[in-house]
Amino acid sequence: MPPEICPNCGAILPPTAKVCPECGSDEKTGWSETAYASSLGLPDENFNYDEFVKEEFNPSLARPRGIHWLWWLTALILVILFLIFCLH
Repeated sequence: MPPEICPNCGAILPPTAKVCPECGSDEKTGWSETAYASSLGLPDENFNYDEFVKEEFNPSLARPRGIHWLWWLTALILVILFLIFCLH
């Protein structure tokens, strides 16, 4: 039984398809368990989970930044202009 979506090109397959109508993949070239599992994007045996967590979630790399001084100056000028026009 073929998969619902071709693992090779992503085309939708009819339930009785022997080959993909778009790319021509079949069980020998693209529907085998190896081809299907390789398209899942799972990590291989050499994947280092601890290194991945360190790179992705290292708190020392993610420092929040404040608002740039130019935006503070712009806001201050707008407040001053607002007060000048409202008080006259």
